[in-house]
Amino acid sequence: MARKENADSAANQGRLKQIAQTYKMTRRVDPKVGLVVGGVGIVTFGVLLAVGFLINHPLYLGILGFILAFLAMAIIFGRRAERAAFGQMEGQPGAAAAVLENVGRGWTTTPAVAMNRNQDVVHRAVGKAGIVLVAEGNPNRLKSLLAAEKKRMARIVMDVPVHDIIVGDGEGQVPLKKVRTTLLKLPRVLDGPKVTATNDRLRALGDLMSNMPLPKGPMPKGMRMPRGGKAR
Repeated sequence: MARKENADSAANQGRLKQIAQTYKMTRRVDPKVGLVVGGVGIVTFGVLLAVGFLINHPLYLGILGFILAFLAMAIIFGRRAERAAFGQMEGQPGAAAAVLENVGRGWTTTPAVAMNRNQDVVHRAVGKAGIVLVAEGNPNRLKSLLAAEKKRMARIVMDVPVHDIIVGDGEGQVPLKKVRTTLLKLPRVLDGPKVTATNDRLRALGDLMSNMPLPKGPMPKGMRMPRGGKAR
């Protein structure tokens, strides 16, 4: 019993520490986050409490207001923290891979399936929507990189739909913060066994990450492909 209580206490402390770290990171990018989140909580609680006095049920509405205020604060804080995180990642090579790895269940992500010496890179995600190639870098160079990757995959996955996304803020591109929602909005055309079979076939192609000493997540700026590396 004591061990369970200690484990629960440690888990709670870990969550609180994580929230504190997230708040500090967000505040560096968004200095007003504390005021905004606090203001949302106060307004939500105040409105519900005022309604409670009007209908002669301040206790019930006060409790409800406290719960809703906490929920509203959590939602607003989560959104601003996410926006701050995207702001810090945006522009860094490999940032799209970090987003893809958090798309959710049902998607398998393979970072850096294709790359050239200019750090233009293509990542691959496989799910019920089919295969999605997510590219980041120079749009002009990415077109040929995407075409080469599609041609390479076509030898073994001809019957699976392939979508491509170029990350960026230009015309026809998808901003980094919208990559996840774009994937989730794609129509689901494959069943579970077909997704598994597609992943198994694609795994045989390999990827650059397994052959290169690259760190996970966004890659440091200025990093170059080694001379012995295979560029596509």
